[in-house]
Amino acid sequence: MKTLYFDCFSGISGDMVIGALLDAGADPHHLVTELKKLHFHDEYELKWQKVVKNGITSTKFDVILKNDSHHHEHTHSHNHDHDHHHEHSHSHDHDHDHHHEHSHSHDHDHDHHHEHSHSRDHDHDHHHEHSHSHHHDHGHHHHHDHRAYKDIVKMINDSELAPEVKDMSLRIFKKIGEAEGLIHGLPLEKVHFHEVGAVDSIIDIVGVAILLQQLEISSIKSSSVPVGTGKIHIDHGIYPVPAPATLEILKGVPIEQSDVRFELTTPTGAGIISVLTDEFCTLPTMKVASIGYGAGTKTFKDRPNVLRVIIGE
Repeated sequence: MKTLYFDCFSGISGDMVIGALLDAGADPHHLVTELKKLHFHDEYELKWQKVVKNGITSTKFDVILKNDSHHHEHTHSHNHDHDHHHEHSHSHDHDHDHHHEHSHSHDHDHDHHHEHSHSRDHDHDHHHEHSHSHHHDHGHHHHHDHRAYKDIVKMINDSELAPEVKDMSLRIFKKIGEAEGLIHGLPLEKVHFHEVGAVDSIIDIVGVAILLQQLEISSIKSSSVPVGTGKIHIDHGIYPVPAPATLEILKGVPIEQSDVRFELTTPTGAGIISVLTDEFCTLPTMKVASIGYGAGTKTFKDRPNVLRVIIGE
C-alpha cells in the first residue's frame, strides 16, 4: 500500500507536481510515451532538468510549445502558469477591454503580453465562430486559439490511456472547469481554456495521472496549502491572490496564510490537490521509500520555491 504525501510548503502548481514525481523516481520516458496517446504531441515538447533552488536540488519540468509563430514566448510559458487559467474560461464580452488593457501594459511582462498579440487577430472570428457553431471543433485545434472544456474531455475519452488515468484526469479537469464556469458565470460546456493554459493544463493534469498510476500510489495525503498574497495581472485585469478560480477550487481544502507576495498555488495545482487528496494532515507515520522535489518558476530570496513529495509505506 503506497502512500504519497504532498508537502506544499511553497504552494503547488501542475509543473511542480510533475517535477516532484519525476524527482521521486517516476519515469519521464513513460510520461512522454503515454502522453502521445492524446495525439497532440506535434504541439509541444517536454523538458526536465535538475536545478538547484536555494540549495535544494530539484527537478524543473517544462512544456515548450512548438507552434512556430509562438515559439519564442512560449518557452517561458510556465512562468505564467497562473495567468493562463483564470482568464480564459472566456467570457467573450471582455475581449475588447482586453485589447485595451494590453495596449497599456506592455511594460509588465513582454512575453506574457506578446503572446496575446497573436490571439487578438483571432478575437473577431472567435466571436463569430461561437455565435454560430460550437461544433467547429477543428477551428479550435487549428488556430490553437482556445480549447473548449468539452474538446479536452473528448480528447481524453477518445485516447488509449488507461481507464484510471482517464478517470483521474477528467475529475481534475471537471473541478477546474466548474470553478472557472462559476466565476465567469458560464455553464461547464461553455468554459474555454486559452491555448497556453490548455496545452500546459492537459499535459500537467494527464501527466500527473500517468505518473501516479506508474508509481502505484494508492493513497494521497497533503499538507495545508499556502496560496500567497498580493495581486496578479491576468487578462481580465488586476486580481487578488489567490485568484478567484483557485480559491473556489480550494473550498474544503485547508489553506494557509503566507506573506509571500506571489501566487503560490495555481488553479491546476489546486485542482490536482483538491481532487486527489484523501486527507489533509501533517506528515503521516510512514516508512519513507522515496522523496522528490519539484521546482517552481519563481526564486524567492529566503525560501526554496519547490514542492516536496514523500512516498512510502
